Amino acid sequence: MAQENAAFSPVSEEPPRRRGRQRYVEKDGRCNVQQGNVRETYRYLTDLFTTLVDLQWRLSLLFFVLAYALTWLFFGAIWWLIAYGRGDLEHLEDTAWTPCVNNLNGFVAAFLFSIETETTIGYGHRVITDQCPEGIVLLLLQAILGSMVNAFMVGCMFVKISQPNKRAATLVFSSHAVVSLRDGRLCLMFRVGDLRSSHIVEASIRAKLIRSRQTLEGEFIPLHQTDLSVGFDTGDDRLFLVSPLVISHEIDAASPFWEASRRALERDDFEIVVILEGMVEATGMTCQARSSYLVDEVLWGHRFTSVLTLEDGFYEVDYASFHETFEVPTPSCSARELAEAAARLDAHLYWSIPSRLDEKTPVADQGARRRYVGAAGW
Repeated sequence: MAQENAAFSPVSEEPPRRRGRQRYVEKDGRCNVQQGNVRETYRYLTDLFTTLVDLQWRLSLLFFVLAYALTWLFFGAIWWLIAYGRGDLEHLEDTAWTPCVNNLNGFVAAFLFSIETETTIGYGHRVITDQCPEGIVLLLLQAILGSMVNAFMVGCMFVKISQPNKRAATLVFSSHAVVSLRDGRLCLMFRVGDLRSSHIVEASIRAKLIRSRQTLEGEFIPLHQTDLSVGFDTGDDRLFLVSPLVISHEIDAASPFWEASRRALERDDFEIVVILEGMVEATGMTCQARSSYLVDEVLWGHRFTSVLTLEDGFYEVDYASFHETFEVPTPSCSARELAEAAARLDAHLYWSIPSRLDEKTPVADQGARRRYVGAAGW
């Protein structure tokens, strides 16, 4: 009997505990995805320039040093082989002998001459003579290949140094997203800001809902991406990011949160990825900053604290309150239920107006009015 009573006992209303969700995008914008079992590694070599730029700094510096050192060693060995093959090393003390390179007396001297040739230093102690055609051809080849190595490696280092990745570190997102009413409609909101005085030009914002789903045919789609409208149709997604802005996603019939109440949202499992893009004003390069919000980071019934105040002749932004929120009265029902309740209220007010007019209208006028309404088919 006790087991039967337990079976028909009411279920607890508390939401079940969820295991910690693995982020798809970290709070600092780093994508938490690793490429594994890539067998066609030769594809990285087809775009060697991008591969070198994407390397870590210690590997890039190592490759930079090796590229020059190996080139100097390679051509130094060839200069030494030319001197050895012509017999210049055997006639070092012979003043009547014309060597290929003056004062080249060993491999170290050949290595130093290779460095002087490729870097166009030209100390003047070691110099090629006009009696060595093979040396002249090698000199031309080293000059051309050395210029190519310089252009390639300096270009890689310049692009790597000027990458706007660090610029994204001064673009901040609020630590939480909030859900509250705006103009009578439920909205999902988060805040963005720029810490620098040099602004992001042509800034735009996007938001993605990351949630696994299953199709009607039974196909499971992990980490399915759905767009969250943040004003693309109205142009509100294009930002003038001079001071912190609150980005709003209106939960309407096209929103994936249309039927989500507060309790359903707390039990759901999703991640909201927000992407801010624009050009760096100082360099003109495109910059992208990313962040994300898990279910536990979405606060229902909260609103952001204002950070903008008017001072004497300027506006001041208080970033100490950038992440702060406060509670506001917000219905716990879904946006759909809220819209239906508002529609019922509007309909009730609409039909209550004629009834109130009837109370103030004489009986004869009421009969005439009813006959007119009946004839009009209302």
